Amino acid sequence: MAPTDLIDKLAGIEPGSALDAIRAKRLQARENAQKSYLSLFEPIDAGDVSLLERAAVAAFVTGLHGESPVATFYRDKLAATTGGAALLEAIDAEIARGQTSGPYGSFPPGPLSVENTAGLIYRVGAASKSALGPRLVAALEHAHLLVFRPRDAASDDMKALLAAGWSNTGIVTVSQLVAFLSFQVRVVSGLRTLAAVNA
Repeated sequence: MAPTDLIDKLAGIEPGSALDAIRAKRLQARENAQKSYLSLFEPIDAGDVSLLERAAVAAFVTGLHGESPVATFYRDKLAATTGGAALLEAIDAEIARGQTSGPYGSFPPGPLSVENTAGLIYRVGAASKSALGPRLVAALEHAHLLVFRPRDAASDDMKALLAAGWSNTGIVTVSQLVAFLSFQVRVVSGLRTLAAVNA
């Protein structure tokens, strides 16, 4: 089971602390973030995205953001998920392969085109494909796209996920996972920075 509030745990917030009081002022946001975690990672019915797939995507996405308590939490979560330990080596290899900075990509032709920025077009390495399987290969490539090149997302990317065996519902769920994880990483990082400044 997840702790009462995962963000508090990952940010090192103690009950009664100054940061606890700050978070308490936005109680609804605090509660909704925890509810989002539970619905995405401890669902009553995993449906079209297995718990293993959720944990693998989470370990990959948070790993791309760099060393942090959040990345450690989701790597440990993957290791503790049935079948997850067998994926750790491949996920670690793909995190290293996918490391870059962003966001980057191209806007449609027009005034924003001056902001176009080239960057890594990530593809899972051949050595990892057999361990991950086609669904996770497609999911990791999609996750990397959303993290670093969201402006490049196109219908062909959806077709690649469908071809790998993802349903429309599964694609939405994976995309929600990526969005939530990116939010969670940033919130925890911000709170930990605030705590360090006020220490």
